[in-house]
Amino acid sequence: MTDQALIPIRSDADIVTARQHGRALAAQLGFPTSDQVLIATVVSELARNIVEYAGQGEIALTLVQRGSQDGVKVVARDHGPGIADIEQAMQDGYSTSKSLGLGLPGSRRMMDEFEIVSKVGKGTTVTATKWMR
Repeated sequence: MTDQALIPIRSDADIVTARQHGRALAAQLGFPTSDQVLIATVVSELARNIVEYAGQGEIALTLVQRGSQDGVKVVARDHGPGIADIEQAMQDGYSTSKSLGLGLPGSRRMMDEFEIVSKVGKGTTVTATKWMR
């Protein structure tokens, strides 16, 4: 396995593939099983948002280093409708699709670093990193 992967996201099958890659990269780095599950869950949530809201996009997974610390960085990118109000989208319970509204805020809690950049009509990029403890 390499230290990065770029997975096109267009369908539910791609979500599964991205999730598997995320978990495999975390395992390769030596993350405990519990953190492997967190990373895979975040990859799955972000990929599902791409399919549901943008139709297509990509997930980039990269092993990263900061000093002596190793981590996994997840970048979810699409050219969909964008998020009009990021602050509102990050509130537990907020959803535009009648879901529980836990995907983005839950993903933020599971990762150590989390950033959303979005422009209405242009798309969204979510960058999240989990560092080894």
